[in-house]
Amino acid sequence: MKRSVLVWVVLLLAGCVSTAAPPSAPIPNPGRTTASVSSQQAQVRFRQVASRIEPVAERECRRQTRGVNCDFLIRIDPNKKAPSNAYQSLSKSGRPVITMTQALTRDVNNTDELAFVMAHEAAHHIQGHLARRAQNAAAGAIIFAGLATVAGTGPNDIAAAQDLGAFVGGRSYSKNFELEADRLGTVIAYKAGYDPLKGALYFARVPDPGDRFLGTHPPNAQRYYAVQDTMAQIGR
Repeated sequence: MKRSVLVWVVLLLAGCVSTAAPPSAPIPNPGRTTASVSSQQAQVRFRQVASRIEPVAERECRRQTRGVNCDFLIRIDPNKKAPSNAYQSLSKSGRPVITMTQALTRDVNNTDELAFVMAHEAAHHIQGHLARRAQNAAAGAIIFAGLATVAGTGPNDIAAAQDLGAFVGGRSYSKNFELEADRLGTVIAYKAGYDPLKGALYFARVPDPGDRFLGTHPPNAQRYYAVQDTMAQIGR
């Protein structure tokens, strides 16, 4: 009985229900359409894209939020060995920071892909995903610790249950967060003058996470569909 309750809570907290219908066709794969660029060329391209994405993201942030720091800092990771990646974080003062590794700035096919990735990360901040993920983790920790306490387990088991609950809770809506950021990122990139559909072809060239239980990202095809659907709504 106790085990069945625990499994039920895991499934509840891991409610990774898709917010977009599955696509009817795979993502078009254009391959690499431009020649590889040097680090210097990649930095120039980065600055050009950031100069257009930043003001649009800040306007969208001010339009959709209240009392949120919308002064984005968009930067390149100084670590030359960091793998291809982009992420959103907050500085100690609460300023939103978008970081892109040097490898990613060279890996993208064009400015549309770079703009889409940049806009996607800005969308995470506008939609409050860091705070929402922390809240889910805290809720999961409390629920699992409570279950362990009711079950009469010892302090070590309660602590382990709390850690497990934080892990499950933190990942419970991660896939939906990514799809939400894809949709708002599409809007930001479009308003900045880029082609989100062309930018989202980036998903055709990166590893597909599939639809894993408690995975942090949805399947790439589902993400591309979210961009297609958002663009269809913009065009109405």
